[in-house]
Amino acid sequence: MIYSFDDLTLKFHDYSNIKAKIRREVRDGRLVQIARGLYETDANVSGKYLAGRIFGPSYLSFDYALAVYSLIPEAVYRTYTSATFNKRKAKQYQNHFGIFTYRDIPSEVYPLGILLHEENGYSYQIATPEKALCDKLYTLPPAKNLNELRALLFDDLRIDEQEFGRLNMNSLNELAPLYHASNLKLLGKLIRRKK
Repeated sequence: MIYSFDDLTLKFHDYSNIKAKIRREVRDGRLVQIARGLYETDANVSGKYLAGRIFGPSYLSFDYALAVYSLIPEAVYRTYTSATFNKRKAKQYQNHFGIFTYRDIPSEVYPLGILLHEENGYSYQIATPEKALCDKLYTLPPAKNLNELRALLFDDLRIDEQEFGRLNMNSLNELAPLYHASNLKLLGKLIRRKK
């Protein structure tokens, strides 16, 4: 279970030195610090449940989501990539649970294509496969033409072509132009040519 410092202040209100009590809980392994003022009771919980609480608002996307959906062959072990907006620079946190990276996407597209999951008493948000691909392409240097975009998708990112073909092309067509980025304009052209 995730606790903020304020939650622990209420929980340990009978103690004269709450900060010392929290330090003892951490030292004895009953709490694990996630970030400043944020703690978890289960040292073995998946970082996907913690990513949105460490820095937000955010949702899991980019390489993490692409791997979850089997679009890329790499397994992302204890590495959690998330999308944010209006933060102006990438952030990274490392703790007992893994490495957590946060990158901006345009604020207009931020609320679109996000799924909410509830598991094991936790909830987390993750991009749809289409949104994760758009988010990823937004962060990469621009391809100059369709051939370069194909190479970027299928050679550099190693997107599985069969899985790519299973994506919801209507969703991609709706999302891509909203990023106002050349890679996503080219993605729109690629999709129209495949139809």
